[in-house]
Parts: sequence; structure tokens; C-alpha cells
Amino acid sequence: MGTRGYRYKTSHSLPGPGDGGNTGSWRVQRPVIDPARCTPAKRGVEACFACWLYCPDCVVSRTVPPEIDYEYCKGCGICAEECPTGAIAMVDESLCHEHAKD
Repeated sequence: MGTRGYRYKTSHSLPGPGDGGNTGSWRVQRPVIDPARCTPAKRGVEACFACWLYCPDCVVSRTVPPEIDYEYCKGCGICAEECPTGAIAMVDESLCHEHAKD
């Protein structure tokens, strides 16, 4: 059996919005953390981090205070559901863009 000169096939497309894990523009709601109710932010120590633990996209940082990487957040709301203090609220994406313009 002889060897053939097989070639590798590569994609010739370019990444667009939503590719490579980026959320793009389709998220409807985004989680917003209230530092006054968040246990790590309130105490200034590493504690709780239920939002970090349950986030399926790993976009919540394990820092004090926790931060959310909105570039990759899908807006599923699991972090808000699992937060024991209710410090995370799901806010309409359109409202966040309106405040950014002001």
C-alpha cells in the first residue's frame, strides 16, 4: 500500500459576532451585581462565590468584588438564581445600553 499526499483542510471563513464563545448582540438580559448585598463585596473577603461556582460559561471572576465578563456572558440567569443573598439582578440589555449612552 502506498502513501498518498493528503492535505489538511482549513476553514476560509472569518469569525463573526457570537463566534468563539463571544456573546455577540443576541443577549436579552444581563446580570448586574449589587455590591451592597454581595457577601464578598460587603465583607471584603473571599466568601460564597456561588455565582462563580454555578456559571456555565465561567464568566464570573473569583475576585473581591466579583466581576462579570459581559463579552462572554450569555445572560442565562443561573448566577442570579443561585445567589443566596439575591445580590444579582437580571436587567434588560436595552436598559443597560440606554444608560451607557448618557
